[in-house]
Amino acid sequence: MNRVVGSHDLLLVTLDTLRYDVAAELAAAGRIPNLARHLPGGRWEERHAPGSFTYASHQAIFAGFLPTPAAPGPHPRLFAASFAGSETTAERTWVFDTPDLVSGLAGAGYHTVCVGGVGFFNRRGPLGSVLPGLFHESHWEPEFGVTSPASFENQIARAEDVVRRLPAEQRLFLFVNVSALHQPNWFHRPGATREDGDSRESHAAALEYVDRHIGRLFAAASRRRPCFAIVCSDHGTAYGEDGYTGHRLGHPSVWTVPYAHFVLAPEPAAGAAR
Repeated sequence: MNRVVGSHDLLLVTLDTLRYDVAAELAAAGRIPNLARHLPGGRWEERHAPGSFTYASHQAIFAGFLPTPAAPGPHPRLFAASFAGSETTAERTWVFDTPDLVSGLAGAGYHTVCVGGVGFFNRRGPLGSVLPGLFHESHWEPEFGVTSPASFENQIARAEDVVRRLPAEQRLFLFVNVSALHQPNWFHRPGATREDGDSRESHAAALEYVDRHIGRLFAAASRRRPCFAIVCSDHGTAYGEDGYTGHRLGHPSVWTVPYAHFVLAPEPAAGAAR
């Protein structure tokens, strides 16, 4: 990461509430081709979430604690705050001397941008202002939120506008919290009604919806230079397993999440020599 920070733009996408088992099944079945083409080996990595709900998990992620590989460690981290005695800070870890990754990247010359999704990013009160307040600029509209059937398309349009406005030489750290997987998601399942409610199937349909559009986000993020992308879930959610529903609880459906990182190469301009 010491070679990446400063040379690449950075993209962090949290697919809020996405379960590992659903993500893995859809990748194996060829139902999320646009994501799968970027996943190393076409597969998600199984990891453990740093928190059981959005606020806790993102506080950890923004401190450099990305989801942890689901195997005995220690596991060296990509980013870490300077902290005496850290067992997961390694030679190739990018270390920052601030309380959080966002301000650390800002100090390294990055313009930091948040495109929020769920309520913890809506800036409608003190609690909803903490996480987006870390960034140089943050964006949230009701059309980006959990009740909008077109939430991800609306978020991408805003991200594209952000990229267009930036000077070519300005490094960018773009964070997008994707709300489409979060409850309510029944409207993403073809033929479903409000009375049907949310289910594992509508959760999967929401991921398919995200996959149909995520290529636009990847293209925008890598428009100006190579982009190091991290795509993961912040936590999962339960749909009745062992009697549990929702998240902010300790269950494998909540703490087991999908993760991937990869480099997005800039697309050649139309008509450019190849």
